[in-house]
Amino acid sequence: MRERLAALAPLRLEIADDSAKHAGHAGAKEGGHYRLLIVSPRFAGCAIMQRHRLIYEALGPMMRGEIHALSIRALTPEESD
Repeated sequence: MRERLAALAPLRLEIADDSAKHAGHAGAKEGGHYRLLIVSPRFAGCAIMQRHRLIYEALGPMMRGEIHALSIRALTPEESD
């Protein structure tokens, strides 16, 4: 995930794996559950949905296999202060 998200030039990147909290959940066998905090100047002028699309595009095929659920907090540097 870190490698792929590097394309967004993050100033801050935190990835938390919450998969253990979802053990037994139907989708838990197909991919992990993650929380993402990413701060990037690339999000300037973008609405929340645009930011999420940029993240999904960067993650590419991981979203169809390794990642079952992703909670996203995407901020500009100004928003993270």
